[in-house]
Amino acid sequence: MEKYDVIVVGAGISGVLAALTLSKHGKSVLVLEKMQCVGGNCNSYTVDGFQVDTGPHSITGLTEGPLKRLMDTYFDYIPVFEDHGYYYARTETDFVKIPSNLKEFVTFEVLPKKDRLVLTPAITKAITLSTFGTDLSKQSVYDLLPRTLSKDTYDFVNTISYFLSGKSMKEMSAHRALTGSDFIKDSVTQEQFESMVAKIEKPQQTESILQSILPYNLHTSIRARLNSSFASSIPLKNLYNPLTYIGRLATKSSSNSHGYPRKGLKSVLNAVLYSLPKTVGIKTESEVKRILVEEGRVVGVGADEVYYADMVIYTGFAKNLPSVVDDLPKSYVEDMNGIAQAKSLTIWLGLEKKLDAFNYTGSEVWFRDNPYWAIPISNYDSSLAPKDKQLVGFAFVIDENKSEQSETKKAYETIYRAIPKIEKHVELQHEQITIPEKAAVTIDGTIADIRTPIKNLYLAGTDTDSRSMGITRAAFSVVEMLRVLNEDGNLHR
Repeated sequence: MEKYDVIVVGAGISGVLAALTLSKHGKSVLVLEKMQCVGGNCNSYTVDGFQVDTGPHSITGLTEGPLKRLMDTYFDYIPVFEDHGYYYARTETDFVKIPSNLKEFVTFEVLPKKDRLVLTPAITKAITLSTFGTDLSKQSVYDLLPRTLSKDTYDFVNTISYFLSGKSMKEMSAHRALTGSDFIKDSVTQEQFESMVAKIEKPQQTESILQSILPYNLHTSIRARLNSSFASSIPLKNLYNPLTYIGRLATKSSSNSHGYPRKGLKSVLNAVLYSLPKTVGIKTESEVKRILVEEGRVVGVGADEVYYADMVIYTGFAKNLPSVVDDLPKSYVEDMNGIAQAKSLTIWLGLEKKLDAFNYTGSEVWFRDNPYWAIPISNYDSSLAPKDKQLVGFAFVIDENKSEQSETKKAYETIYRAIPKIEKHVELQHEQITIPEKAAVTIDGTIADIRTPIKNLYLAGTDTDSRSMGITRAAFSVVEMLRVLNEDGNLHR
């Protein structure tokens, strides 16, 4: 029976990133995935001529974030990313850019002036407390808010909370709000990364997968390529303000380098898969039913057959780990049961033509009653929709205590209320229900440790790190995994 250096359980983005990085450190790796395909939520597929992602995504931290470090160090090919653009708020009467800093927030007329005036010092106080070392991870956003705010303002803050953490402002930590809004920046410098994992030999040439097959003109600025057939009804002053993003400081601006991958989300997955060396094997439709332990040390896994390894990286749901490992400490099992999760509904609408309402690059939030986050991804890459058509994804956090059917019905009603007459142009309706991150970031919820009570059994994934969201959070978890393995003497051969 062949023995591997590492078995990775799960071939979502965390699993394949773990396999890539460990293989580049000289490990032989076997990845076992219970589904027919790999990638998990980092994937795309075609429905009636439209290419949808598994949930709408904007990838953050592309300048100094964890994915940047992993791409620069381990990828043989790097995807092309388009500038995300701005974040907007939509109401029944307005469509305006969300402020990038506190100075702009004062003039954010979507919210009442009196609310803006009392919120500004509250945000400043939170930034100051965090800057001087006060831990706000167990203090909710709601706790820091003045009690005199209007319903609109509470709804707006609640909406931002849901889309940063999957939970309400009463459950999300103030620290998560500050980092998610880039007032406090989570980044990984190259020097920090190399100090954690030690420098490895870089491939001689790292290039984009697409650069060899796409004409040069397709890499030009996305705004320069917005089709002139868009007859925008949105004021230009709301669309083309100087680039600021959400700044870290009260009156300064800083780019957080958000992007959308050209050719869709699957291009990120493909870049990882193309970079895997021959020392990595992936086996799908192979569910791991038991992690094998002898004398407190992992020795392999039981799936369709028994596989042996010196180390196992488990990237499934950490709260499910006790179902595949015997005799875990009771306190550890309780911690895993404390992981909170949120469920997301994405509605993809394929439109028969490009609508004025979506003549922008970026994304928008609707915060009245039933909030959504939406992004018109075909504005970044027209090939994601049939010619002259448009594809928009709308994401909702749904109530797990209500039926999926009723929540889906309510979501459609919200979209049709927010964008009147859009239903007349809908050519495709496609729904997805997912758990976008394996752990929601709440004041009471647990985030799993990379190390487990079993020697050489480690965790990776979006329930092992609370920073950022989606692919960026998965990348943070893999960087942290590499650091821990290096400390334990398990990274380098």
